[in-house]
Amino acid sequence: MTTYKKAYLAGGCFWGMEDLFRKQTGVIDTEVGYQGGENDNPTYKNHPGHAEGIEITYDPNKTSFKVLLDYFFRMHNPTTVDRQGNDRGSSYRSAIFYQNDEEKQIAEEMIVIVDASGRWENKVVTTLEPWSTFWKAEDYHQDYLVKNPNGYTCHFLRFEVPFVNEV
Repeated sequence: MTTYKKAYLAGGCFWGMEDLFRKQTGVIDTEVGYQGGENDNPTYKNHPGHAEGIEITYDPNKTSFKVLLDYFFRMHNPTTVDRQGNDRGSSYRSAIFYQNDEEKQIAEEMIVIVDASGRWENKVVTTLEPWSTFWKAEDYHQDYLVKNPNGYTCHFLRFEVPFVNEV
């Protein structure tokens, strides 16, 4: 029996991230929500300090945390502080919410790899933040781009070739 794992990432508006991650090999489920902020039970209208993030449930026999991070660093711009596309503010920061020392180490290694690649003009500013409660966003935000295929997104795959060669 497979034991699924979860990853917690933020990289701008959660709609576009969810839409792209849901299609990745090994991803079982995605939820959008708020993480890393000041209040309990945040909402779209009241989430001070929280990032718009995504909870990714994945099968570790089919993908890895490192592969998910590789995709993360290719589908949003990790070199802009508190901004993705037209969205600005700390809600739209690039962040990895690590759950243990292993995830933190993998994230640190990936940042070094991404910076060394020279693909991005500037250095990665993605924050590494210890896991905190992930608060599921309102239902109308879940699967938003499935429900609204012409809805707003600033996410797309910027680089086809992965930063690492792992499956």
